[in-house]
Amino acid sequence: MKEVQLGTLPVSRLGLGTMGMSHAYTHAASDDAESVRTIQRALDLGVTLIDTAEVYGPFVNEELVGRAIAGRRDQVVLATKFGMMTHRGGSPRHGIDSNPDNIAAAIDGSLKRLGTDYIDLYYQHRVDPATPIEDVIGTLTEFIAAGKIRHIGMSEASVATIRRAHAVHPVTALQTEYSLWTRDPEAEILAAVRELGIGFVAYSPLGRGFLTGQFRSASQLDAGDWRASNPRFTAANLSGNLRIVDEVEAVARETGATPAQVALAWVLSRGDDIVPIPGTKRVARLEENLSAADLVLSDAQLARLDAIRPPAGDRYADMSPLNG
Repeated sequence: MKEVQLGTLPVSRLGLGTMGMSHAYTHAASDDAESVRTIQRALDLGVTLIDTAEVYGPFVNEELVGRAIAGRRDQVVLATKFGMMTHRGGSPRHGIDSNPDNIAAAIDGSLKRLGTDYIDLYYQHRVDPATPIEDVIGTLTEFIAAGKIRHIGMSEASVATIRRAHAVHPVTALQTEYSLWTRDPEAEILAAVRELGIGFVAYSPLGRGFLTGQFRSASQLDAGDWRASNPRFTAANLSGNLRIVDEVEAVARETGATPAQVALAWVLSRGDDIVPIPGTKRVARLEENLSAADLVLSDAQLARLDAIRPPAGDRYADMSPLNG
């Protein structure tokens, strides 16, 4: 597996997102043993960047990752996130909170669940409008000095907020949704992070599974699946959005690859400073996804994919937490 740089942090060309192992897409059929095998197989194949968050579950995904990497910590660039759970005022609960006291509680909980004494890349999961970003980054620099974290990340932040944060302490990586399904970062974000020397981590590079071609109808989604309420997967939008998959599948047939590999190869073609973190809980899918690193699309194929029109529907039913 090729190594690239996220800012000053060396990571594998593709990472592994673990959210779906315990959160959002998972229901009674979840298989922790297979998820652990998937993480360990990723490490065997040279993947170093493993991505989780305290809110996934909540909490149980970090515990799962901790079990999977036990005894192999030195092979992992471990990334987790805070700020979508509040630990203040009683029992932990969902809520945007980057108050310094909350960050302190969050990081200690993550370290314990992950079975480690440091986190390589610690992201603010969503910008907290109630806490100035300068205070957030100032707090994180204290944890760097204490050895609890090594690099600062942000997720779904605006250019203005990124610049303010980076002026306090260098931000290593920005994580934001990016794929043929979501190209919003091309408007301003990518140019800004490149100017500042910040790496870009693309989450949901397979369009939440849509770009794999496995969904042809909204009825295929389980009632407990978060996507069932996502605007882009509703019956009103999904049928029209299939045109995107049709084009990806056409290129896949030409190259002898799978649609997932084509979708990931397109993201990889956007630059070595963009690191996709496709998520899966199955070894077979992991191996399929990682093979995308060897797929080279022709200029004509890339141009066809570039020309795909955006999908119908917002990325989330509630877009308000993405306005930071």
